[in-house]
Amino acid sequence: MKTLNRNERGIALLVVLMAIALMTLIVMDFSTAAALGYLSSANQANELRSYYLARSAVSVGLGLLTEDSRIDARMETPFDSLNDAWAVPLPPVDVDGGTVTVAIVDEARKLNINQLVNTNDGQINPQFAATLERLFSIIGITPKIIPAIADWLDPDSIESPNGAELGFYLRLNPPYAPRNGPMPTIGDLKMIRGIDDATFKRLLPFLTVEPEMQVNANTAPPEVLASLLPELYGNANLINEIITARMIRPFVNLTDVGNLPGFGQMSTQLSQVLTTRSNFFTISAMGTFAGARKVIYSTFRRQPDGSGMLAAWQEN
Repeated sequence: MKTLNRNERGIALLVVLMAIALMTLIVMDFSTAAALGYLSSANQANELRSYYLARSAVSVGLGLLTEDSRIDARMETPFDSLNDAWAVPLPPVDVDGGTVTVAIVDEARKLNINQLVNTNDGQINPQFAATLERLFSIIGITPKIIPAIADWLDPDSIESPNGAELGFYLRLNPPYAPRNGPMPTIGDLKMIRGIDDATFKRLLPFLTVEPEMQVNANTAPPEVLASLLPELYGNANLINEIITARMIRPFVNLTDVGNLPGFGQMSTQLSQVLTTRSNFFTISAMGTFAGARKVIYSTFRRQPDGSGMLAAWQEN
């Protein structure tokens, strides 16, 4: 039998040490991959749980709207107000180790931004443009972005002063084309020239794209109410009359608003811009589980039978 010399024994030892080191690395890599795989699976499971918690919260919101419809069906003159069950703030609810949060707002408390351009002839609606100018002034947003909004909505390619059409948007990175039609979602606003994230967040509570043509006097914020008519703009006393009166007793019809002190001469104008009913409702639902979070924004149109027809769905 051949006896290994000292050099050969040294090489053999080095090979063994390298093999052991390699095996150690392989085992560590396998353990790390297994741990990460387990962690990834756990995170995915937690995200899935949070998603279904959020979905369940949407169902709760629909249940509240359905129950409100049943109550309305028993009323001689139904109306929607901040006293309704759907409008009452609900605290977070613990469910099977997770948390569910749900909130509902009616879209009729906001101004329908698509009214800025008449869909029949593509022309700007001057009355609504004036309403937007008043709203923007109240909330501290420059009215100079209104032409850009109008250009986004109108079907032509003629750029208004301070506006923007295809040429402007194609120079952006990445480039895109303007809508040239009604906005399907309020998120379109973020794509319009002059509207950054801060401006968008400021506008979001006051604007909608749902086809609510009149504002609900029972739910609209003071800023929206004050923007509706020149007589209301800058008249804090009249706005306070509305807010105070609806807190004591919601308006059943517009006659109740017209009977308030100072509103007698505006009955015709009020009937054009106000209502006491809401048709579209947005349910904001959030589910959390073990650090994972899922948020769903879903907008439904309430049907005559109390059911909801889905109008928009967004997940974050």
